[in-house]
Amino acid sequence: MSSPRAALGVTLVLAASLFFGVCGPFGKVVIQAGLTPIQVTWLRVCGVGLIAIAAAVVPLLRLRGKDERLPWGGLVLFGLTAIAAVQAFYFIAVERLPVGIALLLEFMGPIVVVAWVRFVRRTVLPRAAVIGTLLSIAGLCIVVEIWSGLRLDAVGLIAGSAAAACQATYFLSGERLTATVDVRVLLAVGFAVGAIALAPFAAPWALDWAALSSEVSLGGVTTTGMVSVMLLIGCTALAYGLGLSGLRFITAPVAGGIGYAEVVVASLSAWALLGEALTVPQIIGGVVVIAGVFTAQRAVAAKTAAPDETPEPAVAV
Repeated sequence: MSSPRAALGVTLVLAASLFFGVCGPFGKVVIQAGLTPIQVTWLRVCGVGLIAIAAAVVPLLRLRGKDERLPWGGLVLFGLTAIAAVQAFYFIAVERLPVGIALLLEFMGPIVVVAWVRFVRRTVLPRAAVIGTLLSIAGLCIVVEIWSGLRLDAVGLIAGSAAAACQATYFLSGERLTATVDVRVLLAVGFAVGAIALAPFAAPWALDWAALSSEVSLGGVTTTGMVSVMLLIGCTALAYGLGLSGLRFITAPVAGGIGYAEVVVASLSAWALLGEALTVPQIIGGVVVIAGVFTAQRAVAAKTAAPDETPEPAVAV
């Protein structure tokens, strides 16, 4: 982690986490204005997709000139899970839960990454990884206040958990694909696939476009739903571009751990922009979850990096 390439990867993923973190409040006010979570997701994916396609024109033309084949199976899977599904499930959770809680559930994804490294890649993990995983699960139980019979919305909890599984594919497939595919091409294809997949569920032909001109409040500032959507699209485009660029230099386990800055940013932005405050048990549980995942991720990162310390782009272990 001391090499310039690794430092660049950490910086890029951290910046991506900051931009991802502020997306929740922007999306939630549009949902409150009258759109469904799937419709907000579709607008977000379409907007970013147009930006990504424009940015990918040059590398796509170069690929055509070289007659290179793209890994279409991996790209389609990335678009369906790491683009469409993760965002749809996240906004369904955001509709029913505080933004910070929804994102905390989604960020159980790194634990899925740990499980993948252990059981699919068959990498023997240190005890700290197991301890960290158990600690994060205990913290999640505190967050949902399980002793009170799951006081949070059940559908929101399920959606947040589904987002976690999809988020794991973002790190794992992103790590693999960025080793051979230009990030601009990956984003263009991924968001195009995501937009097409979401269209039947978003029913854009029935979308209440008037909701985008309605007034919404962000941190006491009155604006419109359209402005919030544009902010959502801009932050998302920057976040995906920076995050996937960072995955060229660091492994998925390392990126997953760094990404937890997003939870903190999301909670603070939800408090500042939406007035959402977490309870004391939820804050304590959130800290325990982050500590557990950090412990697990650090152990996995050290284990996967040990065989080869050469600062090359991340590859599957």
